Amino acid sequence: MLEKLEKKFGRYAINNLIIYLLIGYAIGYLLQFGQRFTGVGYINYLTLEPYYILRGQVWRLISWVIIPPDTSVIWAVIMFMLYYQLGTTLERTWGAFRFNVYIFGGMLFTVLGAFIVFAIYGGSIPTGFIGMTTSTYYINLSIFLAFSTCFPDMQVLLYFIIPIKMKWMSIFYLVIIGYGVVKYLVAGAFFAAVPIIASLLNFFIFFMMTRNMSRFNPRDIHRRAEFKRAATPPRTQYRDGTPIARHKCAVCGRTELTNPELEFRFCSKCNGNYEYCSDHLFTHTHIH
Repeated sequence: MLEKLEKKFGRYAINNLIIYLLIGYAIGYLLQFGQRFTGVGYINYLTLEPYYILRGQVWRLISWVIIPPDTSVIWAVIMFMLYYQLGTTLERTWGAFRFNVYIFGGMLFTVLGAFIVFAIYGGSIPTGFIGMTTSTYYINLSIFLAFSTCFPDMQVLLYFIIPIKMKWMSIFYLVIIGYGVVKYLVAGAFFAAVPIIASLLNFFIFFMMTRNMSRFNPRDIHRRAEFKRAATPPRTQYRDGTPIARHKCAVCGRTELTNPELEFRFCSKCNGNYEYCSDHLFTHTHIH
């Protein structure tokens, strides 16, 4: 379905979407900074609050996107740098259209989740509560989860000190989020669990749609196992008793011998036969 939609509407995709999102955050931070001097609650007029939207304040359907996460200036700068790299890499990997679908899908599900909570609870929760609990935090987290799914073995420095692979960080976040959702549901706080589930729904739906589910078919699993047993693995070549690597990353120098978990591909945009590992295939500088 995504391929059909991309052929039909791909030309309308917004390129460099992550830049526009970060610009929106910058505007949001300026408004938060202005509140401290003017005393006017600008942000209160931007939240995703169904009560006010149904009474004519329709701009809230979009304006809540520019409300930035509540953090310090230093962490805000780090967040800008991190999500610029994650967003641009995902857009180059997927293409602008699919990245647009992913981001706008998360926003749409968040809006729907807010209205579901309002429809169920109505006046039983204070006006403004939904807007205060709904933010782009989990949409940002879905970008991180998408990146870690595409590049699970890429290492980052946690707190600029501890090297850790992306897949372990994403698993940790999912466990924490899952624990929080279960805790809310057990306590009967359905209104607190819905925004979290809705914000991350795009991550689960998008990757279920883009995965080949036939690999879970028992017949297909048996066929692959039979083929694996029948196939003869390629012999490793040796020189003076030392194995010779067939693949080597032009950036980090790792090979299939030193890091057998990596995949290696040639870059069609580089001038020459330059091969890169899965960590640097989409992030290297092209050689002309």
